[in-house]
Amino acid sequence: MSFLEFSNITKTYPGVKALSDVSFRVEKGAVHGLMGENGAGKSTLIKILSGDQHADAGEISIDGKVQAYASTRNAFDNGVIVIHQELQLVPELTVAENLSLGRFPASGGVIARRRMLDDVGAKLKSAGIDIDMRRKVKTLSIGERQMVEIAKAVMLDARVIALDEPTSSLSSRESEILFALIDRLRGEGKVIIYVSHRLDEVFRLCDSLTVLRDGKLAAHHTSLKDVTRDQVVAEMVGREISDIWGFRPRKTGEVRLKVDGLSGARLRTPASFEARAGEIVGFFGLIGAGRSELMRLVFGADPRSGGTIAVDGKTIAAASPHEAIRAGIVLCSEDRKHDGIIQGRSIEENINISSRRHHTRFGVLNRASEIATAETFIKKLKVRTPSRRQDIVNLSGGNQQKVILGRWLSEQGIRVLIVDEPTRGIDVGAKSEIYELLYQLAEGGMAIVVVSSELPEVMGICDRILVMCGGRISAELTRGQFAEKAILAAALPDKKTPDAIAS
Repeated sequence: MSFLEFSNITKTYPGVKALSDVSFRVEKGAVHGLMGENGAGKSTLIKILSGDQHADAGEISIDGKVQAYASTRNAFDNGVIVIHQELQLVPELTVAENLSLGRFPASGGVIARRRMLDDVGAKLKSAGIDIDMRRKVKTLSIGERQMVEIAKAVMLDARVIALDEPTSSLSSRESEILFALIDRLRGEGKVIIYVSHRLDEVFRLCDSLTVLRDGKLAAHHTSLKDVTRDQVVAEMVGREISDIWGFRPRKTGEVRLKVDGLSGARLRTPASFEARAGEIVGFFGLIGAGRSELMRLVFGADPRSGGTIAVDGKTIAAASPHEAIRAGIVLCSEDRKHDGIIQGRSIEENINISSRRHHTRFGVLNRASEIATAETFIKKLKVRTPSRRQDIVNLSGGNQQKVILGRWLSEQGIRVLIVDEPTRGIDVGAKSEIYELLYQLAEGGMAIVVVSSELPEVMGICDRILVMCGGRISAELTRGQFAEKAILAAALPDKKTPDAIAS
């Protein structure tokens, strides 16, 4: 008997059919993979499951009963929990308070804090999650916040748990903790919907798999025993992708970015590095290594305590993002939701917000120029949207990332592009498109700096890799020196073998 069943689910938004007649079943105690390109309909299906959206046609059944949730709270009360890729936490509250929202233990009309801490502590311990529950969420790293979100599912007796790109911000060790937790939940008879673009994780964890493409059911596998990775990729994108990285060598020119002795609050030692015109330089390290913190110093997003930055041989102040942009340095942050997209605004506005001065003359905004720019980059970057006027929050993560790239590419005189986790939560097809764009920009003379926690990614697309560990640059390797073991050894604080990551 199937425990969870989607029957003929259809959903249409203005200008686009997000889902069309999607049907599949999931058995009790199964981990079911859900894959597809960005915009394939995965998020819409999960939103309908959680009561956040309502299907235009079709129905969802759980344990033989048709569900019709009026709201996410209604679904939540009926044992359906969705852990979204875009985190849903209250920054000013502690971990314990976030995990107790709506369920605070009370005594005499007052929150019983001791009982709350005891309850949360016991649940975290049973799940193997080691986080100080008294810390405010705003002080946690992205990976730690993701673990808090995942802990929500453990706090309740959920029947169906949907995980949307759960490891996108996790270290290898944190991912292993999550995998062990998923195995435990499977053993308890829970249904896990596992949404991910990481094929290795899907084949490791999942019992069955559904693939969506363009809002339709592309494939449904009741077992992955005889299914290949290449087969799933072809089902997702409708074509074969033999080499996702597509690396091609190119000539490099003069030093475009020179960072000398840069220091700040989160760096253990001053950092120095260079990036040449036409070069793609990768920064790899475990979560907390200081990669993002270094890039924020270069971009002027955080105050630096020492060091110099030069672009094309000219020392610049870069004491703020505004000054960095004027000098030709731009940064795509790892946290799209908080530091990238402007929520509640259209794609057109998100693309033009930084370069608006180029569309203004004598204080008058040239709307035709802005529209043309937006449409140019929507087409160039293959952003899937019915209109430039679409609210950016309605786009998939991969399409949001493309819009952010379009924002910076619409700037004039950009010499250095820094992309922090450029393909986090992005499907294999969109990854190929973004890599191709980075190659084109490098071939045009731009210096590209790629920060990534995915070792295959930096090894696949970069000309040179700098490894960070504990707030300092611990190693530098040219492409001919790339070796997984050497890179991981430099990234580990105790310089142990790569196996220590999962310990």
